[in-house]
Amino acid sequence: MIYEKCKDILLRERELVQKAACEQEKMRVAVFNREWPGFEDNVDALTIIENQLAQMEDEREQLFYAFEALLQHKDHSYERDGKGRFYAMVSLLPENQRNDLTSIYRSLKMETLALRIANESLRTYLGGIKNTIREFFDQAFPQRAGKMYTPQGVHLSHDMRSMVLNQSF
Repeated sequence: MIYEKCKDILLRERELVQKAACEQEKMRVAVFNREWPGFEDNVDALTIIENQLAQMEDEREQLFYAFEALLQHKDHSYERDGKGRFYAMVSLLPENQRNDLTSIYRSLKMETLALRIANESLRTYLGGIKNTIREFFDQAFPQRAGKMYTPQGVHLSHDMRSMVLNQSF
């Protein structure tokens, strides 16, 4: 019962992470190709996947707590994190089930790590572009290089929408 439930949860989580990786790749391609129509659809799809993953994680945590209650023993590894609870749970399963679950768990963690690296790479790329544009405008228009604030005292980023350029560089 515990084995089947845990395996089902882990497989569904892995499937969601794979979907998130596909959506993130669509976003990356859209950014590089400057294909803005439909970009918000990708963001919305990722938000839905994020919410589903949060539900799956809650379900997995509930399974770990149910397992702990079933055994009626407190181990400090349960108090640490989900990884400690997971390995405490699978350590009591037969070897073939333990190997199966740990393999799925490790692949889930690897895919999650790959997705995190891809997200960080895209974020770094976008941050670099933002800094380049900001530095360009600071050099090209030094009179606007100072910080501007709204009447509420909040820093206002340099908004160049109202600026008209009639010179070529």
